[in-house]
Amino acid sequence: MPEKKTSWYKYLVVAAAIAAAYFANVEIQTYFGKKALEEMGLERHALPAAMQKAHAENKLVLADLSAIWCPTCRNLDKQVFSNPAVQKAINKKYVFSRIEYESDEGESFMEMYDARSFPTLLILSPSGEKLRELPVTTNPDEFIQSL
Repeated sequence: MPEKKTSWYKYLVVAAAIAAAYFANVEIQTYFGKKALEEMGLERHALPAAMQKAHAENKLVLADLSAIWCPTCRNLDKQVFSNPAVQKAINKKYVFSRIEYESDEGESFMEMYDARSFPTLLILSPSGEKLRELPVTTNPDEFIQSL
């Protein structure tokens, strides 16, 4: 009988260590994601505000569904959206909207546009009609070409 307690205890300790490592990793990735987002330098709008601004300025909306803890999203922020040439190209024809995956807006965005992964980059009309989806790339020149 004592051996069973020991084996259950070992499983419990291993499970607790795995859970702690997972949550620590999420917190670390979230920290780096927030830092990359702060340093990006591209003006971000909630989707409804981006649609209003796009309508007023006769532009389209570039909608970015991202998760703050997502390494690919962070690379996109650091390598593409922080690039001055990319920012210039976006600001010329688009209003940028960042939609956080883990928000009410993210949930409704995923449902409305059938988005299943992140980052998901969509070009929308000012009324919210999906015009096309952009490929995800961390190469600024390729990104500008896809716009």
